[in-house]
Amino acid sequence: MPSVCVVGGGLAGLAAAAALGDAGFDVELFESRGFLGGRATSYPVPGAEGEVIDNCQHILLGCCVNLIDFYRRLGVEEKVHYYREFTFLEPGGRMSKLRAATLPAPLHFGPSFLSMPCFEWSDRVSIARGMLAMMREHRRTDLDSITMLDWLRAHRQTTRAIDWFWSQVLVSAINEDLGRMAASHGFQVFRLGFLAGAASSSMGIPAVPLADLYSQEAWSRFPRVRIQTRAQVDSVEGGVGLAAGERRDPDAIVLAVPFERASAIAPHVGLNFEGWDHSPITGIHIWFDRAITGLPHATLLGRTIQWMFNKRDGRHIQLVVSASRSLTEMPRAEVIDLALRELAEFIPAAAQARVERAHVVKEIRATFSAKPGLEMVRPKAETSDPKLFLAGDWTSSGWPATMEGAVRSGYLAAEAVCRKLGSPRQYLKPDVA
Repeated sequence: MPSVCVVGGGLAGLAAAAALGDAGFDVELFESRGFLGGRATSYPVPGAEGEVIDNCQHILLGCCVNLIDFYRRLGVEEKVHYYREFTFLEPGGRMSKLRAATLPAPLHFGPSFLSMPCFEWSDRVSIARGMLAMMREHRRTDLDSITMLDWLRAHRQTTRAIDWFWSQVLVSAINEDLGRMAASHGFQVFRLGFLAGAASSSMGIPAVPLADLYSQEAWSRFPRVRIQTRAQVDSVEGGVGLAAGERRDPDAIVLAVPFERASAIAPHVGLNFEGWDHSPITGIHIWFDRAITGLPHATLLGRTIQWMFNKRDGRHIQLVVSASRSLTEMPRAEVIDLALRELAEFIPAAAQARVERAHVVKEIRATFSAKPGLEMVRPKAETSDPKLFLAGDWTSSGWPATMEGAVRSGYLAAEAVCRKLGSPRQYLKPDVA
């Protein structure tokens, strides 16, 4: 069988390797770091023996069909737990629940919206009007040239609807502020995740550390895939050149590294990332001396922190801030103080509990900034080098920079490799209707 080298052990590279391994190709994957998963992984907490945390809380929705397919290939799909109810918390602790009813799409969230106390009647009318407009206008050709905020304002969304609904969902999903985000990305998340049906909107949260999803046991299902960690690749021109001096000459190469590294490794294909930016994510882990909540998760309204996840028994809480530019230069102690102060506004028990320890994770290069005009320049899997193919959440996957987008890109690269080597196959699952 032909041989393929995959450079990069994030979700894109792993998805490409799994697909090609399933097809019987001889696959060798190189990852420069000592672990797999890229920006979706876990590691031991410094100074806390036996404690493992994710670098950021990663979730999926039921509409992430390719990510779910990838987990099935690895045999770890049962390690993801799904929730069909979302909790909105206001400062002061008032709670609203969003859950799907047994109504046909797109009416399944209607009863919840009518009873959520965090929204006034004008907000509910505004949101419904926005949803209907989104269904009418999803084929507009200019959605990549305007921001989501521009579109919302043009459709007379109330300030509270923008801040407490559209922003809460979209900033977390796409990791960008509404005023910087192309409307095309916002449309896709809402159409597939909210309007397609109750199953599509269910939220999946891994019940194990992310690194456990890519364990040696999972990869034992792929005997033709060999994985090398701590294997730095310096060049992919004319073969794979490793920093250690070794070389490989496979039939095809899948380059699945972050975009800021891709041009340095493959300068001969002329990748151009002028004007591309990153958007950061900050995660704050706090361990209390007692349980402060029984909620599994909640979105927090009107403050800096956007989501709360109950990691263990109400004592280990993870808080998430997407598009967290305001926190990138803030000292660790100030980030923790801010998080504790705001958390106590939503969950008063947090103010009475003692903090045993806290840990801040700043992913400065978490995703590319999904700004207007970028979609048309995201590169496809094929390159000018007939042996070299691209994968990564920054490539033209049809999705924003999400775990689903990364897996889609890996599957698209695998399909391109198979076509080139004369053995066409289809791996990509179509989006939900």
